[in-house]
Amino acid sequence: MDKLIRHKMDIALKYRIISEIINTKDERVLNAVKSLLNIEDQVDFWEELSVDDRAAIDEGLEQLDKGQYVSHESVREEIKNRFNF
Repeated sequence: MDKLIRHKMDIALKYRIISEIINTKDERVLNAVKSLLNIEDQVDFWEELSVDDRAAIDEGLEQLDKGQYVSHESVREEIKNRFNF
């Protein structure tokens, strides 16, 4: 079989498999595929953060939402003026 034809068949098969995985609601199928592909559950980084770190991030996001931040340009200008760059 010609390499190009075999390659096209491989791609078509992969798309078919992906489509079936996306459309399945069967958790057993998804777990079987996950097992076959050695896919480990990933822990959400947020869950690994301490309570203090989460609170600090939330506070920073609130400040950004309120417009309470210093722009990159203003920091560059301050450093330039302070250190005579």
